[in-house]
Amino acid sequence: MTSALHHDVIIVGAGLAGLRAAGVLATAGLDVLTLEASDGVGGRERTDRVDGFLLDRGFHVLNPAYPSVRRWADTGALGLQSFPAGVQVRRRHPGGASTTSLVSLADPRRHPLSIAETLRSGLIAPSDVVALARWAAPALLAPARLQRRAADGHDQPVRQGWDRAGLRGPLRAEVVEPFLSGVLADGDFDTSDAFVRWLVRMFLLGTPGLPTEGIQALPAQLAARARSAGAEIRLEQRVDALRPGAAGVEVDVAGADALHAAAVIVAVGAERLTGLTGLPAPATRGLQTWWFVPDTVPSASGMLAVDGRRRGPIVNTAVISHAAPSYAAAGRHLVQTTCLLAPNVVPTESEVRRQLGEIWGTDARHWPLLRRDDIRDALPAQRPPLRPEPARVVDRLYVAGDHRQSASIDGALVSGDRAARILLADRAAGALRSATRR
Repeated sequence: MTSALHHDVIIVGAGLAGLRAAGVLATAGLDVLTLEASDGVGGRERTDRVDGFLLDRGFHVLNPAYPSVRRWADTGALGLQSFPAGVQVRRRHPGGASTTSLVSLADPRRHPLSIAETLRSGLIAPSDVVALARWAAPALLAPARLQRRAADGHDQPVRQGWDRAGLRGPLRAEVVEPFLSGVLADGDFDTSDAFVRWLVRMFLLGTPGLPTEGIQALPAQLAARARSAGAEIRLEQRVDALRPGAAGVEVDVAGADALHAAAVIVAVGAERLTGLTGLPAPATRGLQTWWFVPDTVPSASGMLAVDGRRRGPIVNTAVISHAAPSYAAAGRHLVQTTCLLAPNVVPTESEVRRQLGEIWGTDARHWPLLRRDDIRDALPAQRPPLRPEPARVVDRLYVAGDHRQSASIDGALVSGDRAARILLADRAAGALRSATRR
């Protein structure tokens, strides 16, 4: 390794974590180079324009209540288009009748005119409401204490948390579980109870939506800020290997000369982590999203819809063009449909179309299909206990990503910020010398 290192910090990966780290370090005056293997920034937060439609790579939402988003993003500049605060549920009529209905449960604070319909839905029993409130209360009243206890090991799978709270009725079976299975990519509900409570707190505090230019507008905003602070971002630069040493880290880039830095932050997805760092690969969960463009819109609402009967692979569907009009071509409609994607189970188009038609009460067999996204590593499997993983792997080598913090946009941003600040603290303590000769 040469004694004259080329950069203070090299960041591998220009997803949310890597971009946040780049912005922090460049603002602190460091020479920062970010290397991204793909042709654009964003990692899993990518958007494509297809035949006049905006298609995110998988179904995403951005919650402006996330603390990291409030601190480090400008949602006004993103032009956030909000979903209605509630959920539509396809359910079988009580008493075993063969007919079904699509009922709506809306947040009465934001949609007060919906209260009567919510009460008539048959899904809101007083005992269920009390149990749900009992389960959610710690996250609403003492969130910091809840997270401290979880980090100390006082956590459990969320299904056990619901059981202990006494949540067992139709509100759980037909609403809470179908809705959250899509949010968590988890049909078994092994996810950390503390994490799910925190997510529900965020849903109550904020109304998720989509940026006018697609979900990639968020990382594009972070990239612009990092560049303005002095960070360099190079695309289509795949890092194949890292070799930390006493004087710095050598970085092998496919098809190019090796680079050198005083320190490296690895901010890649879970699927590439082991190859670059030797750390065990975090378990992940998969999601599959279908994008349809029906000639006739199946609903007047942009509210998310779920199948309370659980009769197929679909975990949620929505008329995206109602909630986010910028996603649709002029005069057209866009419907997203998301399924769980298990390792050896891939939903078929015929079963997706069948269930989709049942949820919306229409014939979806001939809806034009624009694209299907299979995201095998959509989210880390956020099993208990909920606690962050270390950011420092060995001297000069750091790791960031939602798999180190929490399975969310907030987790990715917080992880990138944390890795950058730990690196800065190491540098201030003399553990890292400058990589450049100034």
